[in-house]
Amino acid sequence: MTRRGAPLPETGQNLGMHTMSTTRAALPTPRGSLSERVVADLRTDAARLSQGGSRPDGVGEEDAALTLWVLHELSYGGFSDVDPDAEWEPAVLTLRRDLQRELETRLRQRWPGHHVSSDDFADELMAYIEADDGPSVASYVHTRATQEQVLELIRWRSVYHLKESDPATWTLPRLTVRPKAALAELQYDEYGSGRADRLHAHLFAQAMEAVGLSTRPGAYVDECPPEVLEMNNVMSLFGLHGRLRGASMGHLAAFEVTSSVPSGHLVQGLQRLGMAQELIDYYAEHVVADSVHDQIAVRLVCAALAEDEPEQAEEIFFGAFTCLDQEARFARALLGRWGVAV
Repeated sequence: MTRRGAPLPETGQNLGMHTMSTTRAALPTPRGSLSERVVADLRTDAARLSQGGSRPDGVGEEDAALTLWVLHELSYGGFSDVDPDAEWEPAVLTLRRDLQRELETRLRQRWPGHHVSSDDFADELMAYIEADDGPSVASYVHTRATQEQVLELIRWRSVYHLKESDPATWTLPRLTVRPKAALAELQYDEYGSGRADRLHAHLFAQAMEAVGLSTRPGAYVDECPPEVLEMNNVMSLFGLHGRLRGASMGHLAAFEVTSSVPSGHLVQGLQRLGMAQELIDYYAEHVVADSVHDQIAVRLVCAALAEDEPEQAEEIFFGAFTCLDQEARFARALLGRWGVAV
């Protein structure tokens, strides 16, 4: 607690010209009949959304993914052309629930399962994540990518990185004491350790601005493929449901374990291309930070959660698998667009 009359600690509130846009995004362009109806109703009267039932026949996965992303965004920054009260409209929540159930069913169908067999949960989880050999965008950027390709990568990643760590924060009140304290420590660092100018989402916004990109949340959703939408929907799904707390923390652990080394490759690739120092600095920050965060996430969050709630142990592995699977799908989509065989 700060003593009355004492100077306030440095919070980095003088952010200069490099600031994340405070302008809320407009609703994205629909991709089918469902998102077209939802976007129209959100603009006029969210209560008009039909309630109940799964997604209508003939609605494709991309249409459903965009719709779910829109409904999730109501619980983040929202949209400039939507009444903030729409977040809690019963019709909105019902449709969101139905689409989330479909997404979770699809994720569990992909999951091969994993029986926790070791007495050392942390080592087993770490080995499971490190054994992943999915395609790597970072390795391609390291040696071959062009500036134009890097900018496309940044635009796609911005859907998540402009609210970096927020989905995991939903899980914080759902945890027992030890994993809650560890997650709070990790998130404190992600949110800049009390300094607004060190907030990781803000650092990404600085990097985007430095390379001439918009920092308005959701500015590039219209160009993102369904893999990007699903990736973001998964993190929101896990974070928003207390019963999925193990999956949320397993996802976080896999994300952190697989971040430091690829971030190093990205740093070298960006230096090779002579790109803006702010972009290089963003990934350089993650080379260092995530080499610590991975141990916190695996050993102090996930292992402690599994010890406190053994029924969450397999769910933690489910979350880790899902993160790795989502990253692989993202990489195949982007590298395939660039003509790279994977």
